[in-house]
Amino acid sequence: MERRDFLKKSGLVAAGAVTAAAGFAACGQKKEEAPKTEETKAPAVIAEKKYEWRMVTTWPPNLPVLQIGAERFAKRVAEATNGRITIKVFAAGELVPALNTFDAVSAGTVECGSGAAYYWAGKVPSAQWFSAVPFGFNPQGINAWFYGGGGLELWEEMYAPFNVVPRPQGNTGVQMGGWFRKEMNTLADYKGLKMRIPGLGGKVIAKAGGTVVLLPAGEIFTSLERGVIDATEWVGPLRMGFYKAAPYYYYPGWHEPGTTLEVIFNKKVYDDLPGELRMILDAVAAETNLWSLCQFEAGNGAALQELITQHKVNLVQFPAPLMDDLRKLAMETLEEEADKDAPSRKVHEAFKKFKEQVGIWGTVAADAYFNVIADKYKLKS
Repeated sequence: MERRDFLKKSGLVAAGAVTAAAGFAACGQKKEEAPKTEETKAPAVIAEKKYEWRMVTTWPPNLPVLQIGAERFAKRVAEATNGRITIKVFAAGELVPALNTFDAVSAGTVECGSGAAYYWAGKVPSAQWFSAVPFGFNPQGINAWFYGGGGLELWEEMYAPFNVVPRPQGNTGVQMGGWFRKEMNTLADYKGLKMRIPGLGGKVIAKAGGTVVLLPAGEIFTSLERGVIDATEWVGPLRMGFYKAAPYYYYPGWHEPGTTLEVIFNKKVYDDLPGELRMILDAVAAETNLWSLCQFEAGNGAALQELITQHKVNLVQFPAPLMDDLRKLAMETLEEEADKDAPSRKVHEAFKKFKEQVGIWGTVAADAYFNVIADKYKLKS
């Protein structure tokens, strides 16, 4: 058959098929057609369910990055869900006390909360490993554990008995060692020291002979100024005014080398959401996690320079022998804390295993690189 004849005949067949299909459709439509009424003129629109939530936090009102980050999270969720989920955010004390955040979410009093996992150590001892571990992961390492090493699944397992779902929602980066009212030269200087320091780092200070005081952010400055405490750790060089009450600013933050912040959801409320909304919550939490770390990393340098040049803060590095002693105490403390209950031991062993795994690569890659460029950025006395 010639190509021209083939195309001609194919076209006739195709045209016939289209005509036949149209005929069948017309017949079917004529048979089933009903008189149009007001109800049948336009398709019905099913309204999507909307969720109005409340979030309580452990942070004071307007606290940079931390409280602002929680409010930003709520705003981004509303935008990403096109208003299907709206979250009203309450700072510490506005609805519940700061350190009651976990209980409020667990009980379903509120739908979600923002804080740090080590604040709940009295209720969930294993939670401490998901916030900060002395001489543990930096931000890159802890995020690798959460998103690539099974850490998040383990975290979910630890919170499940309390009807709570956790997600990483921020990271402070490597912290500073803390503000002190006196010089710290040896381990003996910690004896009798009253220090605001939460989590596993606090357990190390207690083992060194110090007295640990757990305070929410909004109460730290007043306590330091009045001598209720002798020292405090707090993130990095945020503008909290601690230099007015404690003249010595020590580094590095061995106790919190990459502190994770969290958003927690009431499990029943979270599980009852449509799948696409749960995915949006998870995605916005991960985006906020990255955003907060970037805020700290971008702002810490300028804030530190301001403390040194304008406020004449005594910036001091912990002596190497003291750091060695603290590291030894930290390793002992971690084993002792892990022995207190089976969940803590399970988490600790998983943490150690992953630390060994990423530590090899970190030494070869990141550590070697930073050692090469370190001299250029060392502070000049």
